[in-house]
Amino acid sequence: PAQFEGLAFDNFLLQPLDGDDYQKNVRATVDYCLAHPRWQLSLQTHKYLGID
Repeated sequence: PAQFEGLAFDNFLLQPLDGDDYQKNVRATVDYCLAHPRWQLSLQTHKYLGID
């Protein structure tokens, strides 16, 4: 994600990759966001609501 920080965006959002390693990806995404506060965690809430 660091390669995008030079772009003129107001918000930087990062989502964990869905799939077999989802929990591992969530942890890695959260860790990255905590270490790089400019980045915010983003989740696809429609999946939690069961909306495909």
